[in-house]
Amino acid sequence: MTDWPDRLRGVTESVVTTLGPNNLYNAAALGVHAPDTAEESVDETDGPVPQARTWGRTRTRRNFEARGEGYVQFVRDPVVFVDAALGIRETEEPVLDSADAWVRVTVERIDEGVEGGTEWVDWRLLPAESATRRAVVPVTNRGYAAVVEATVAASRLDVDAYDTGELRDRIAYLERVTERCGGPGERAAFDRLYDLVDVDDGG
Repeated sequence: MTDWPDRLRGVTESVVTTLGPNNLYNAAALGVHAPDTAEESVDETDGPVPQARTWGRTRTRRNFEARGEGYVQFVRDPVVFVDAALGIRETEEPVLDSADAWVRVTVERIDEGVEGGTEWVDWRLLPAESATRRAVVPVTNRGYAAVVEATVAASRLDVDAYDTGELRDRIAYLERVTERCGGPGERAAFDRLYDLVDVDDGG
């Protein structure tokens, strides 16, 4: 079995590219849940398998359903992450230049439901091919983490189940964290977030 580039724990934020009907790869944010011993996560041959959940009828869900695979990528560029999480980014090649490592996965639908008026689907991610392009020292930066959290809040602004005012306050707080703790890339990423999402109007 092909291994993941590193040991997963909790939820790892990644960028996934999936091939669309226009033969371009759509990039989107995807939280990869570390494998556990739950029955639905275990492959008869290979043991526990990571999972991911798609929310709504997104391009990622559509392409997973049509193609049955995608490229999970680990990136450090905060602008790339914001574009993937909140914008529409399409490329001719499946692997982004900014990816330090990637895994081509085949996906299996294992569960579905509705929460807060939004459909969700759970997928098993079975690694088929992987590569590490750059080995990096793990440097923890609060600014980058704040950008990631801000994209989560921004993506929920038009979801009825969430309080828009609280989300706006959270984004404003995370912007202050980014200003204090981030570098030029993180600040540029927050500018990009505001380009993509009208936070003042709630979406």
